[in-house]
Amino acid sequence: MDSPDWSSLADDELLEKKISQLGLKLDGTILQPLIQQLYDELSQKGLAFHPPCHIGDEWFVPVGIPAIFVPFFLTHDRLRQLERKIILEVEGETPEWFMKLIRHEAAHAYAFAYQFVRKRKWQHTFGKSSSEETPSFYRPRPHSHGFVVHLDDWYAQSHPDEDFAETFAVWLTPGLDWRARYKDWRALQKLEYVDELMRSLAGKPPLPMPEYRVADYDCLNVKLKTYYARKRKEYEHSFPDFYDNDLRQLFDAGADVEGNVKASAYLRRHRRELENAVCQWTNENKYRVNKLLTRLIDRCDQLNLQIKAYDPKQNLQVSAYITTLVMNHLFTGKFKRRK
Repeated sequence: MDSPDWSSLADDELLEKKISQLGLKLDGTILQPLIQQLYDELSQKGLAFHPPCHIGDEWFVPVGIPAIFVPFFLTHDRLRQLERKIILEVEGETPEWFMKLIRHEAAHAYAFAYQFVRKRKWQHTFGKSSSEETPSFYRPRPHSHGFVVHLDDWYAQSHPDEDFAETFAVWLTPGLDWRARYKDWRALQKLEYVDELMRSLAGKPPLPMPEYRVADYDCLNVKLKTYYARKRKEYEHSFPDFYDNDLRQLFDAGADVEGNVKASAYLRRHRRELENAVCQWTNENKYRVNKLLTRLIDRCDQLNLQIKAYDPKQNLQVSAYITTLVMNHLFTGKFKRRK
């Protein structure tokens, strides 16, 4: 496939382009065989409906429309590169990750196509749905056996619709013995119900639904710089003022002692190491953790905090502190620490 003219532009020039003017498509990209894989998985289960896929600004299924939208930045290496530079990670960039996400979205498309939420047994199994969006923040129970574990952050626990979507995705995953994986879990009852429900749909076309119209979902008619400004703002809304007392406890060496180093310099030197460790164990978005570290570094500079030149406990203490802030964000929606 020939590279489009815009693929060689510098970042500043590319950011001035409207996404809708880039000529993006799914056909002929590395995503096409992955979408076909989804369709093959559905067919192997005897399901006749293959949700149409379109390019959007994120992963989503429009309310009432059984169609899957795939983020535009996944369609081209140059756009993945830009996404990684600005947001630090590319959601769905590996085939395994992509398939996890698209199976989840396929569940939402099926729920609309066959009006599952109207079924009493569906409501009894997953809870009553509503027109409200999935909450941005919820209080997960990591050790609960009432929900499957598919996407990060125990996403099935966030909303009845997401509980169904995660259960469906697990049920659809090829080669996964979900009966063995979830033996003795209450979530197994949900999987058995999904299995029963999907078997009842074998070969059946979906109910008549409104057609997808491009004009109704014109989410790409913005410049890339506008898209990323909005995306970064969404990630940053939960950052608070940082706690000077915490930082002073972490970095408590005197500024005038010979051999001490600036805390900000220490954080910059170990930034990547700290970021990777915290993200690995919390599943928090890399962009948020990176911004958190940026603000910590800036505040350490303003307070002129110092640490001893060699302190083997420092990495552990700083990692524990940042992890505490991140886990509070996961559970409350804010980076805060109780006093």
